[in-house]
Order: sequence, then C-alpha cells, then structure tokens
Amino acid sequence: MTRDRTLLGILCMIGFATIAPVMDAFAKATPAYIPVMQILAFRFGIQALALLPMAAGMRLMHRPAARECGLHLVRALLIVVATGLFFAAIRFMPIANALAIFFVAPFIITLLGGVLLGEEVGPRRLVACAIGFAGALLVIQPSFEDLGLVALFPLGTALCFAFYMIMTRRMATRIHPIALQGYTAFAACLIILPLLTAFNGTGNALLDPAMPHGLAVWTLLGVGIVSTISHLFISFALRLAPAATIAPLQYLEIVAATVLGYTVFGDFPDALTWLGIAVIVGSGLYVFMRERALQKRTIPPTSAV
Repeated sequence: MTRDRTLLGILCMIGFATIAPVMDAFAKATPAYIPVMQILAFRFGIQALALLPMAAGMRLMHRPAARECGLHLVRALLIVVATGLFFAAIRFMPIANALAIFFVAPFIITLLGGVLLGEEVGPRRLVACAIGFAGALLVIQPSFEDLGLVALFPLGTALCFAFYMIMTRRMATRIHPIALQGYTAFAACLIILPLLTAFNGTGNALLDPAMPHGLAVWTLLGVGIVSTISHLFISFALRLAPAATIAPLQYLEIVAATVLGYTVFGDFPDALTWLGIAVIVGSGLYVFMRERALQKRTIPPTSAV
C-alpha cells in the first residue's frame, strides 16, 4: 500500500512538472504594463476563489489555530517571493533559461528532506538529483556575465521554493491538499492586496496596478487557472510520497518549458539543450522505474494451489 501511494505521488509530480510551465508562459506573455505583483494577485486570487468554496463543499474546512495561521502566512510568503522573482526573471530571459538556473531547487529539497523531515536519502537519489542538475546546466550554460543580476532571481526562487516544498510536505500530511492550497492562496492575498493598494498610483513598475485589457485579461486568467491545477498536483504529490523521492522528477518541468519556449516564443533548442533534456528525463524516469522495481519486490509471491 505504501508503494502504491508513492507511485501515485510520483505521477502527481509528473503532472505538476508538465502543467506548471504553462502558467509561466501565460505570465511571460502578459503585457509589460501589468506589474508583477498584479500577476501574483490574479495567480493567488483565482486559486483562493476556486479552492475555498470547493473545500467548504467537501467539508474539508476547519478553523485554523493561531500556530497554523502563522504557518500558512509563512508558506504564502515563501511562494509569493518565489513566484514573484521567477515572473520578474522570465520577463528578461527565456523560461527554459530561468528554469535551468532554478533547478538547484530539487537538490536543495532532497537535502532538506533528509535534514528537516528525517526522510531516507540514499546515494542513488542523490546521484539522480546531481545528474539532473548537470542536465539543466547543459540546457543553459548560466553566465552571470551575460545575464547580470537577473540570473540571481531564479536562484532566489529555488531557495524559497525548497522551503515551501518542505513546509507543504509537513502540512499536507495533516490538511487535505485542497484546503491547504485554498488557505495558502488566501494568506497570499492578505500579503499582496495591501501592497497593491498602498502602491496604487505611484508608478512603481513592480507594484503599481493597472487596468488589464485585451490580451492581458486572458493571460492573467490563464495564470490563475493553471496555477490552481498545477499546485493541487504538487500538494497531492507531497502528501503521498517523500520529498526526496519526487524532487528529481521536477527536472521534467524544463522539458515542457523548452517545448513551450520553441512553440510560443520561438526559442529554438540547440544541440546541448537536447542533450540536457535527455539527461534530465533520464534521471527523472530512473526514480520512477526504481520505485516500480521496489514495489515488485515487496509483493509476496502467489501460492500455488
């Protein structure tokens, strides 16, 4: 039964890695007159409006204690900062480039899973994570000389997202993923909306809201809807499987990002990119196949009649 849950968690993580770059593409396609903080407002606002009524209808809601409210606020702050830095980065660089730099996150998560959660982190998982990171480096050879300080934004995203994942893993074992994501989205709105109100009319490029029209309306709706679906996947994944097991699978996200970059934004992958994608997919599939092999070993043989 435990192996079944782990495999289901792996499949949920694959779903997240496939869908999440679509949210990034909507954010990148949002016209520049919409500030990053307003994109975040739609991202978390739609998630709260969708999930809180759903959780209430399924009777998953509860009155959080003071300590739990604090955890939701911290978790919301982490994902707001992580997403804000990433959305700001992809305004200046291709999505695949930003993800390649961001993909130090699974390695951080694997280490934090062992240190903070006491999860078993064997040498094979560490090797798979390291190989996946090497593949990410092949996809985009990070050059701080070329990218400047913008290259640091995905690194900040990686650090915040790693701690967000660890907190999700702890909280998802006690709170249903739908309620968890709904509470966190509501907490994020409590952080974002006062900032937008305070900076309204200031002309600040990151915080001064603008009335969306035309393309911006659809891209903002896309960010909110896709983020809701993708983060439900990741919550269920972390509820069902150890963080160290599913962390390398996040490398598959860069495959979808590369396809979107080529299809939507005209970023054609070169030979090193394709090699990197092959390495990333290989490391992720290795984890999945290893779990399948371990599952088969734990199934007792059928007795002969």
